[in-house]
Amino acid sequence: MRVTRFAPSPTGPLHLGHAFSALTAAARAEGGTFLLRIEDIDRQRSKPDWERRIYDDLHWLGLTWPEPVLRQSDRLPAYRAALERLWAERLLYPCTCNRRDIMDAASAPQEGGLRFGPDGVIYPGTCRGHDRSGPIPDDVPLRLDIARAASRLEGPLLWTETGEDAGMREIAPGTLIESIGDPVLARRGMGTSYHLAVVIDDARQGVTEVVRGRDLVEATPLHVLLQRLMRLRIPEFHHHRLIRDETGRRLAKRDDARAIGLYRDEGARPADIRRMIAL
Repeated sequence: MRVTRFAPSPTGPLHLGHAFSALTAAARAEGGTFLLRIEDIDRQRSKPDWERRIYDDLHWLGLTWPEPVLRQSDRLPAYRAALERLWAERLLYPCTCNRRDIMDAASAPQEGGLRFGPDGVIYPGTCRGHDRSGPIPDDVPLRLDIARAASRLEGPLLWTETGEDAGMREIAPGTLIESIGDPVLARRGMGTSYHLAVVIDDARQGVTEVVRGRDLVEATPLHVLLQRLMRLRIPEFHHHRLIRDETGRRLAKRDDARAIGLYRDEGARPADIRRMIAL
């Protein structure tokens, strides 16, 4: 049975791009299960009022989902257990660099200029030599040693894309190292990161097809790698088109003028939203 999910963060209003993603995920789950998940690991920016509005907007669009809704803030022990497992395998190391440190080191001439991956600027490995023995440290950013992780693979990473670009994808371990760098799997004050939490939760909920925007295509190899390292089921991936404004820029939460709630207040109907996003 197909299981899909829509996983917004309660840090601002849902806009037309969110409506497209949620409706696409629900349509892909026809005959199966469509789940809602609240990704609220960023406790400073997540607000209960935004979460309530997410429920209101999605119900107004005609979407339903099983209860109770999984909230990431309730899942911290599961993320901690995954981190401890990776730490025990010497795949993580603590990082004390701040953003300026990373930018300065990554832009040094010997690094060949700034390169970007799914976690932003590709980390140059400054803290890779830090001690990995003893218990896992608390409230310190933890990075995945991508080279050591890739060395555990036997052959390339494989996964299946569905949708317009359907087909099998693969990436060699060497390419993985060059294109991802050492991503953060636990951020200070969060106890996890998007990349780790999304993989753990998709496995927990039995998601069979991850439906999300094309802006997350570059993160897929990292997510598949984590699934391989933790021996989790690898779902299919459906990366849909992005909803853009008249200048071609993809919508973000700063685009309050395109918030679903504002369209509702102005008298729009769900059919009007579908028409706006050409669905």
